[in-house]
Amino acid sequence: MKFCKRYEDYIQGRREKELPAVGLKKLKKTLMRCRREFQSQNLHQDGGEGDGSKYNGNCAEQNTLRSIRREAIFSGVVLPAHPTSLLSAFEFCCFIMSVHVCDGTFFPSLLKEMSAVVGCFNQRAQKLLELHLASGFHKYIMWFRGKSSQDHGAMIQEGKDLVAYAIINSIAMRKILKKYDKIHYSNRGQAFKSKALSMHIEILQSPWLCELMAFYINMRQGKTKNKAIVRLSGDCSLTFDDDGKPALSCGLFDSMKVEIDLTCSICLDTVFDPVALTCGHLFCYMCCCSAASVTIVDGLKAASPKAKCPLCRHEGVHAGAVHLDELNILLSHSCPDYWEKRLRTEREERVRQAKEHWQSLSRAFMGM
Repeated sequence: MKFCKRYEDYIQGRREKELPAVGLKKLKKTLMRCRREFQSQNLHQDGGEGDGSKYNGNCAEQNTLRSIRREAIFSGVVLPAHPTSLLSAFEFCCFIMSVHVCDGTFFPSLLKEMSAVVGCFNQRAQKLLELHLASGFHKYIMWFRGKSSQDHGAMIQEGKDLVAYAIINSIAMRKILKKYDKIHYSNRGQAFKSKALSMHIEILQSPWLCELMAFYINMRQGKTKNKAIVRLSGDCSLTFDDDGKPALSCGLFDSMKVEIDLTCSICLDTVFDPVALTCGHLFCYMCCCSAASVTIVDGLKAASPKAKCPLCRHEGVHAGAVHLDELNILLSHSCPDYWEKRLRTEREERVRQAKEHWQSLSRAFMGM
């Protein structure tokens, strides 16, 4: 079954949940219309043979082709190795113009749909994990207010559906952008994907995906012995390489495997008290505070808007940082010896920083 049909069936099966989706069929129609318009231009160069022979035009024609090549480069269009043996200069012009026309409908539509998908995923995942991590009394209040009527098993199923939703939409975006580049001989699809990463609307970049995967494994390793729950989380696992470095792994749909490295790129050790910046990169909380030149007392919200991610160097990524509580629980259970050692070290450093902070406030208050 082709992916587009499979994707449509997946969305139809979850229509009652009112989940936003990528309009694959509509976007493919836009691309096919662009391809048909291009193929309808049947003009050929008098000097071209159409069989790969090299084009030999006059100076004026060659100058025109050079101008078209410059326009193609500016537009992000990758021309064939011997385009002039296959297409006329006029066809090139029509093709490049069709790229701009297609862009006016294709990319804005895809951007809007991607934003809706990521927003819905983040909201639902946050609500689910908030309910799971709530204390007894807080959880009772949330249930009483009607925030959730789900039982334990339904929460697991909701989490599983959200992970599948994230991965299949990521595949949909990757495939439609690949098709765009194939039809237009361009790299604009990949450029759009890079732009989506910088705008934080790439769904695999969401910290809530990491939290949901950890949520599965925690429930499997928890007190419950329900085999159905174990089966639901069978595709998500915490793995360790030969050096003992951990990673979250999940394989669903179309043989796509998602792996999230759990090594802090600052201390080069397993993330402790992990936090995810809005760019999607994970760090130890204390390492991240140190890199942002803030104390753990003030926290990452006090970081300068110009502070950059230590890994990708994007600015303004600290204000919306997310503490990964489910991942913290998972790693503390999976690496108890390492966790205990880091806990002692971190406690000493946190006490030292807190002491210095309050001493600084006391001196300021006393006018010293």
